[in-house]
Amino acid sequence: MPPVGLLLAGGAGRRMGRPKALVELAGRPLLLRALDALRGGGCTPLVVVLGAAADQVAELLPADVRAVVAADWAEGMGASLRAGLDALARSAELTESPITAESSAAVEPSAVLVHLVDLPGVGAAAIARLAEAASTGPEVLARASYRGVPGHPVLLGRSHWAGVRDSARGDAGARGYLAGHPALRLVECGDLADPRDVDTPAALWEFTERQTS
Repeated sequence: MPPVGLLLAGGAGRRMGRPKALVELAGRPLLLRALDALRGGGCTPLVVVLGAAADQVAELLPADVRAVVAADWAEGMGASLRAGLDALARSAELTESPITAESSAAVEPSAVLVHLVDLPGVGAAAIARLAEAASTGPEVLARASYRGVPGHPVLLGRSHWAGVRDSARGDAGARGYLAGHPALRLVECGDLADPRDVDTPAALWEFTERQTS
C-alpha cells in the first residue's frame, strides 16, 4: 500500500515575506510543485496542512487533495505535523470533503510520507525512492539523506505516529523523535535531488539561477 502524502504548508514565510505555499517558481506556486512531486512519487491520497493565508492557499488545491487546517499553525512546523497526523490517525475514510481536525477521514494507511512546501529541488524521483520503504509496513521509519546528511522528506509508519505527534513542538517537527531512533533508516537521495530549502527571496533567486545555468 503506498504511503499517504502529507504536505506541510502552513507557515507564514516570514523570512520570505509571504507564505511560501503561494510563492511562484517559473510561474508555478511552490504548493503545486510539491504536490506534483508527491503525486509523481506514488503517494496517495494527498493531504495538505494549511495555516497562514489558509483560504488563499486552499483556492489553489486540486480537487483530489484534502486540506487540514492547523489552528495553532503560528507555533511552528510541529503544530502542522500534529494536525496532519491527528487527522489521519482519527480517519476512517477519505471523503470528497476537506479533512479538518474535527472530521473523520480515510482508509487506514500504514505509513505517511511527510514533505515540506519549500523544497522545490526534491522531486518525484527522490520521493518514489523513499516511498518504496513503505512496503515494509507500519513499523517503517525512514528519511531521505543527502551525502549521508539526514533531510526531508520523512516516512513515518503508523506505529510511530503517536510518538512523533507527542514530541512535535515548535519548528523541530519530528526531529526529536527521529534523532538516534534505532529503527530509523536513511535512504540516500543525493544523486536525485537538491535538498536546500527556499525560505528567502535570495534563496529563491539562487535556486532559479541553478536551474537555468
